[in-house]
Amino acid sequence: MMRAGARQYVVARPLYSEDSFNEEHEKVYRHHKTMLDHIKQYFRCDAKRVKNAALSLLPVISWVKIYRIKEWLFSDIVSGISTGLVAVLQGLAYCLLASLPPWYGLFAAFFPVVIYFFLGTSRHISVGPFPVLCLMIGSVVTRLVPDEGPAANITGFEGLTRDEQRVLVASSLTFLTGIMQLAMGILQVGFVVMYLSDTLVSGFTTAAAIHILVSQLKFVLGLQTLEIIFKKITSSNVCDIVISLVIMVVVFIVKELNDRFKSKLPVPIPIEVIMTVIACGVSYAFDFETRYGVDVVGQIPRGYEPPVAPNLHIFQETAVEAFPMAIVGFAVAFSVAKVFSIKYDYTIDGNQELIAFGVSNIFGASFKAFAASTALSRSAVQESTGGKTQVAGIISAIIVMIVTLAIGYLLEPLPKSVLGAVVIINLKGMLMQFKEILYLWRRDKPDCVVWVVTFLAATLLGLDLGLAVGLGVELICVVLRVQFPRCSVLANITGTDIYKDRKDYISIYEPEGVKIFRIPSPIFFANMDFFKNKLVQALGFNPLRVLKKRNKALSRIRKLLKKGDLQWTSLLKELIRVEVEVYIVACDQYILEKLHNCCFFDEEVQPSIFFLTLHDAILHILETHPETTENKHDKDGSGLKKNEKGGGSHTSVINSKENKNGELLIHPIGENMKNRLVD
Repeated sequence: MMRAGARQYVVARPLYSEDSFNEEHEKVYRHHKTMLDHIKQYFRCDAKRVKNAALSLLPVISWVKIYRIKEWLFSDIVSGISTGLVAVLQGLAYCLLASLPPWYGLFAAFFPVVIYFFLGTSRHISVGPFPVLCLMIGSVVTRLVPDEGPAANITGFEGLTRDEQRVLVASSLTFLTGIMQLAMGILQVGFVVMYLSDTLVSGFTTAAAIHILVSQLKFVLGLQTLEIIFKKITSSNVCDIVISLVIMVVVFIVKELNDRFKSKLPVPIPIEVIMTVIACGVSYAFDFETRYGVDVVGQIPRGYEPPVAPNLHIFQETAVEAFPMAIVGFAVAFSVAKVFSIKYDYTIDGNQELIAFGVSNIFGASFKAFAASTALSRSAVQESTGGKTQVAGIISAIIVMIVTLAIGYLLEPLPKSVLGAVVIINLKGMLMQFKEILYLWRRDKPDCVVWVVTFLAATLLGLDLGLAVGLGVELICVVLRVQFPRCSVLANITGTDIYKDRKDYISIYEPEGVKIFRIPSPIFFANMDFFKNKLVQALGFNPLRVLKKRNKALSRIRKLLKKGDLQWTSLLKELIRVEVEVYIVACDQYILEKLHNCCFFDEEVQPSIFFLTLHDAILHILETHPETTENKHDKDGSGLKKNEKGGGSHTSVINSKENKNGELLIHPIGENMKNRLVD
C-alpha cells in the first residue's frame, strides 16, 4: 500500500522461492509451438493470409487507400518536381563515379524509382544513385575495363566499344546485387542490417567520401586520369578550376542559408540546379569545349535503350564485390528510411525493403541502369519540400523521363567539372562525420575503435575489404563485451530491499558470510572460465582447493576414528558436509523449464535454490541461519569469516543476472535482522 503524502510503499507477502511461488499461484497452460507447428503455419493458406501477403508484397495498396488527395497531392507534386531536378543532376554527376557515360545516370534515376513505388515501404526516401555504391561499381568497372590497356578476357566483350563494355559490367554487377538482395528478402534475413551499427556505417561512409573526393579531382582539375594529377598538377585546366571553385563556393553558401532559414523558406533554394543551368548557358555561349579545352558531358542520346541480358561470366568475376554492395545499398537506405518512419510515425519492413531494392536493381539493370539506393541529400529534398508519399517519387521519375526523352540535349555543353564540384560539395555531410571521433571516445571507446579501424581499412584497403574488416572488428567488440562483462558484488542498501554494488555506497549491510555475486551477461561456454575466476575472487577462496583439503583431512580423520584414536565431535560433523550454499535469483522462466526438461536437478541440486527475487533469497538465508550477524570486513576485504562458535562459515553465493527491486519485504526472521533489513 502507499503511505499518504509520502513517496513510499509497503508490501507484505510471504517469502517466495520459485517453487513456493508456483505452488501458490497457478499458471495458465500455454501450448508451446514446435518447429513442425511453425512450418505448418508458414505454409498454411487462407483468405486472410493471402490478403496479408498481398499487402506485404505491395505496400502501395496500404497507403493509397488512405491517400488524402486535397491535402497531399499538391505537396507531392511540388516535392516531386524539386526532387526530379536534383535527381537529374545527381544522376549525371554520380555516373562519373561509376566510370560510365553520364547519361546512364538518368536510367538509374528512373527505373528503380518506378519499381520502388509499388514495392517499397518508406514514403519519403528518394531512390536512385548513391555515391558510395557508384564508387564501388566504378572500382569493379575499371578493374575489368581499365582506362588504359586491354579489357579482361570476358565472353561477350567481343565487338563492343570500351563504354559499352563498361555498361555491360555495371549492369551485370547491378543485376547480381539485386538477386542477392531479393534472395535475402525472401529468406527473411533483413535483420543482418542490425550488425552494421551506426558507428560502422559512419566510418565506412566517411572513408567512401575520401575516395569520392579523390576520384573527382581529375574532373575539377581538368586532367584526364587520376595518376597524372600530381605529376602534371601545373598543367591543370584553369577554366575548370575557376568553374569548380565558383560552383562550390556559391552552392556551399546557399546550402548553409537553406539550413539556417529552413523554417522560413517554403522550399529550399535549388541552388545546384540553378548553377547547373547557368553553367550550361555560359559554356554554350562562350564555347568552353573548343576555346578552353573544357571536358563537357557531350552528346546525350534521346530515349531508352532496349533491355539486355546480364553476362554470366561477369557474375563469376564480380560475385565478391556484389555482396558488400547489396549490404551497403540496403543498410544505407534502411537507415534513412528508419529516420523518416520514426519522424512521421509509420512502420517500415526490412525484409520487404530488401525485396523492393532487389527487384528495383534487377529491373533497372535490364535497362542498363546501375545499382540504386538512396542519397541522404536527395531524400532530404523530397521530405523538406513537402513530400508525403512515393507519389513524389513517381513525379521525380517523370521529370527524369522528360529530360531523357526530350530535353537532354540542353545538358550537352555542361562541363564535367560542374558535376565534379556538385559531387564534392555534397560530401560535406559525410566528411563532417570526423567530428564523431571525439564524441565516441568520450562515450564509448570500443565504438570509437570500430569507427577508426573501419575508416582506415576502407580508405587504405578499398571499400569492400574495409567493410569486411570493420564488421570483423565490430563483432570482436561484441564478443569481448559479452565474454568479459563487468561483474560486481552487491550489498543491501540499509533500510531497503535494494541491492547495489558494494563499492558505490557507504550505508550498506552485508550479512555475515553471505556473498551476492552478479554477472550482467548470459553465461555460456565462452565466458564460463571468466565467470568462475571472478566468482573465486569475490569469494576470497577457491572452493575446489578447500574441498580437496577437506577431503584429505576427512580421510585422515576416518583412519584415526577406525583405530580408535579419535572420537566424534561437533567440529568433525561440520566438516562432513560442504559449507557453501548456492542460490540463484530472478532466473528466466524459460531457463527453468529447460533445466527441468533436461533433468538438470537431482538429490544434490534442487529447484529450491531458485528464488523469485534477491531479497527473498537473503531473507531465506537469514531465517535458515539465524546466527548470521552483520558483516565486519576482514583485512583482505573478502568479507568471509569463521563462526565464533568454531563451525565452518555459512557462505551463500547468489548469482543475480537481473535484480527485481521495488518490494519492501516484511518477514518474521527475528527482531534484530528485521530492524536491519526493514525500515
